[in-house]
Order: sequence, then C-alpha cells, then structure tokens
Amino acid sequence: MLRAMGASVMAMVVMVLIGPAFIRWLRRNEFGQNVRDDGPAGHKTKEGTPTMGGLAIWLAVLVPFLVFSRFSVASLTVMIAAFGNAFIGFVDDWTKIARKRSLGLSARVKLLLQLALSLLVGFIALRFVGLDTRVDLPFTDLRLQLGTVGFYVLVFLTISGFSNAVNLTDGLDGLAAGASAIVLVAMAGIAFIIGRNASDPGISDLMVVAGCVGGACLGFLWYNAFPADVFMGDTGSLGLGGAIAGLAVVTGTELVLLIIGGLFVIEAASVTAQVLSYKLFRRRILLMAPLHHHFELKAWSETKIIVRFWILAGIFAGAGFAAYYATF
Repeated sequence: MLRAMGASVMAMVVMVLIGPAFIRWLRRNEFGQNVRDDGPAGHKTKEGTPTMGGLAIWLAVLVPFLVFSRFSVASLTVMIAAFGNAFIGFVDDWTKIARKRSLGLSARVKLLLQLALSLLVGFIALRFVGLDTRVDLPFTDLRLQLGTVGFYVLVFLTISGFSNAVNLTDGLDGLAAGASAIVLVAMAGIAFIIGRNASDPGISDLMVVAGCVGGACLGFLWYNAFPADVFMGDTGSLGLGGAIAGLAVVTGTELVLLIIGGLFVIEAASVTAQVLSYKLFRRRILLMAPLHHHFELKAWSETKIIVRFWILAGIFAGAGFAAYYATF
C-alpha cells in the first residue's frame, strides 16, 4: 500500500515538473491539435493546442514504476498492455501531425495492432501470470469458464474496447484523465483485496501500477484542465485504456470492469447507438456522438459536463468495487 501511494505521488510530481518544458517543446515543434470539421463549432478555438501530451504521461508513469515496482510478471503484463496501446496511439498521433489532418490510422489497422497486442497479453497472462480461463461474474461468487479461445476473445474485447472507449471519452479538457484516475483507484482496491487474500506479491504489485498511472493522470490534469494547455492525444488515451484493461485481465475482473468503467462504456455505447440508428432508420438519437458532445450542443458548459461526468465515473467505480467486494 505504501509503495502504491509513493508511486502515485512521485508520478504526479514528475508530471507537474516536466509539464512546462514538455509543452514548450511541443509548441516549438508545432505538434498541434487538428480539429475535425464535423465536431462542435466551439472546438475550433482548440485548433493548434499542443497534443501528444501522453508522451509526458508515460514518462511520469515509467519513473516511479522503476523505483517502486518489484517487476512481477503481473505488473509487467499490465505495462505491456498500456505501453503497447500508447505506441499505437503515438503512431496515430504522428500520422495526424505529419499529414496535418484530424484522421490518423484507419480503424482496421488499429484493431489489427490491438489484436496482436491482445494475443501477446493473453498468452503471458495464461503462461506466466498463472491465470486460468475463468472470469468473475459480477454480483455472484461464481466464475465463468470460457475456455482458451473464449479467454483470448475476452482479452481482445477488453483491451480493444476500453482503449478505444477512453479515446472516445477524450473529447473535453480533462474528462478522460480525471475519469481514468477515478477508475484506477477502484482497480487498485481490487488488486489490494486479491493480493491480501492470496498473499501474492505479484498481484499486490498491481497497486503500484495503478498508482503510477493514476498519479500521472492527476499531474496531467494540472495542464489539461479547462482551458487545456495540452492534450494527451491518442498516445495518452489509448494507453490509459490499455492500462485499465490490463489490470482487469490480470485480476480476472473483465466483466466487473463494465461497471467500474461504466462512464467509458456509456460513451462508447452512445457512438454505437448513433451509428446503428442512422444506418437502420436514417435518424440520429443524439445531437452528436459521443455523449459529451450531445450535451455540448444542448448548451451545457464544458466545465459542467466534465464535472458531472466525473461524478458519474465515481458512482460507477464505487458501485463496481462494492459489487466485487461484496461477492469476493
């Protein structure tokens, strides 16, 4: 527990300290955000804001991880999921900057890369972490047997689904960073419970990972809060989703994560519902997807949406943790 707290504080401090110089470096190299033409009109003022701030987040994660982690296979597996997705996001961000457009890698290429990453994470989890092919069922003390193929499918859906869900949520200043930090607190709590009951230092080491990533998110908020001085880009959002998903995989709580990360699930579901509604009925159920843009067009202020969504993230995270704690 103390190592996790120390890692969190160090990550936050490192992020706050390197932030100004890093933002100046991004501005000097003209690594600015390209805003989509079909987005909310108010976002045009964000054009040119430095992006790829996720690079600083992952540096702030790496430093305390090297200091406080015991380098268990479980913690390294989560870091592979996080940094693997961050690398995919970096390539996507770099493509946008190099081509000076708001679109980077195609969805197909992203999914193929995430599939390869998921297979690697699943293999390590089964072979070296010692997981079986079962998953916890929320609100029960049962574990669902998936089989090897089903396990790999679930790992892919979790890693790909949550990395892209966090990416979709990253549409307002500070929204994704704040919500991710909240979810990571719940995941750290689950790692603590599992490690305490199993007396497994490898699993308890996951608290350090959650502390590193959560602390870096809080430090990043110092510069990403409205009005943002820097955006995390896909380098940050895909990596954060990968870290959260990786924690769920190695703790066997992929289904519980649907509750803990309920805000991200809703944001992703809003996009799916919008697309299906238009394809099937030629009607949009939202003014704009993801959901936070709908409320922007309903004339809610950006800060009001962010704070209320953080509150929702806290409610979901608390409910998911309570459901896990009550049935463990």
